[in-house]
Amino acid sequence: MNPVIEIQKMSCRFGNVEAVRNLTLEVPVGSVYAFLGTNGAGKTTTIKTLLNLLQPSAGTARIFGVDSTHLGPPELARIGYVSENQQLPEKLNVQQMIDYCRALYANWDDALCRRLVERFALPMNRPIRGFSRGMKTKAALLVSLAYRPELLLMDEPFAGLDPLVRDDLVQGMLELSEQENWTVFISSHDIDEVERLADHVGMIDNGVLTLSESSDSLRTRFRRVDAIFAEGPPPTPDLFKDALSSEISGLSARWIENHYTDDEELGARIRSRFPNCQAWSSSPLALRDAFVALTRAQRATPPAL
Repeated sequence: MNPVIEIQKMSCRFGNVEAVRNLTLEVPVGSVYAFLGTNGAGKTTTIKTLLNLLQPSAGTARIFGVDSTHLGPPELARIGYVSENQQLPEKLNVQQMIDYCRALYANWDDALCRRLVERFALPMNRPIRGFSRGMKTKAALLVSLAYRPELLLMDEPFAGLDPLVRDDLVQGMLELSEQENWTVFISSHDIDEVERLADHVGMIDNGVLTLSESSDSLRTRFRRVDAIFAEGPPPTPDLFKDALSSEISGLSARWIENHYTDDEELGARIRSRFPNCQAWSSSPLALRDAFVALTRAQRATPPAL
């Protein structure tokens, strides 16, 4: 099955600034893809390029197999979009906004709309201008989902929200995603916001994609290792050149393996590399820690000429 989003060697340049460089990724049908990066990493530029709000300087971006520069009403009617601080018709109440949006979409689903109103506990007759930030995000999600888009693009939708409101929105998205066959592409600078949602993860830093793979694969291949060494020459940094990061303190060391398969294989490598290792243990690495370590490693690597 063809991916919903397919980006090939895409770059976006603004004057002397290359906001996105040689980006290649795919988003499978029915997946929830978390696109992670610090502020200014290139996330919003990527999403705006997908929507043809910006055009790439090089390479291509496709949605539903259509080049983003050729998106028209048939494709846009299949895409939902929610962003941080999204503008809503603040003079209207929720019911009026629903009535307005219903007329714009042939696929508007009143039953789903009622379910979303109930799930998000939105007051129907209060003007939107009096809504909190969290309620406005819920209202934006409501009108972006009620016409059953096949793809939902979300650009930092949970930024600045109270943790309780954020958790409620994430839980609502989880429940709805289990019932619907949406494909979701969601950007965030905070992995905690989207870790429960995502089954695929991409990480971008300074416009460069550092990884793109399934969440299960990420959780499997990253491992924190602690080791204690016998008396003798202490371990030196060059012995950890293949690790994502390392810390050495006397005769003990901690490092992050990024190609872990199982403890048996890891143990064989440790014995080969560190003959004086007395004891070692490994533990799973949280995605947040993997994200931080990958970003630091990327920034420590000299740029290619």
